Amino acid sequence: MKPSLRIGEVANLSGCSPETIRHYEKLGLLEPPARSSSGYRLYDIDAVDRLGFIRHGRELGLNLRTIGELLGLADHPDADCRAVDTIASKHLEQIEARIASLQQLADELRLMVSQCRGGRVAECRIIEALFRRGAET
Repeated sequence: MKPSLRIGEVANLSGCSPETIRHYEKLGLLEPPARSSSGYRLYDIDAVDRLGFIRHGRELGLNLRTIGELLGLADHPDADCRAVDTIASKHLEQIEARIASLQQLADELRLMVSQCRGGRVAECRIIEALFRRGAET
């Protein structure tokens, strides 16, 4: 299919801004587009699909380097997908570790809030606990 979508159209279809699209081109996540005789970037629908892949990867918390690795693997559809599984498993482990850390923070904050007796800030258990924790680190 002949490239025929200008960057504004691709931006609308993909939900990415033109600046983001150009940034992804510079990073090599998108192939450099064809150019019209007047110099406009011309994309095909595959670029929109690729941008959707990048956006979904970002929504899952993947960094652009990892997304680039996955796109490289996706460019070889007949290859073994063990590398994809490894990347996804590693990312899942990182997410689960972050969740555990956030749960610890929530437990600590929950304890501080439960000890709050109201009254003046000078006697506030939450403020006291924050100062105490800050002195420990």
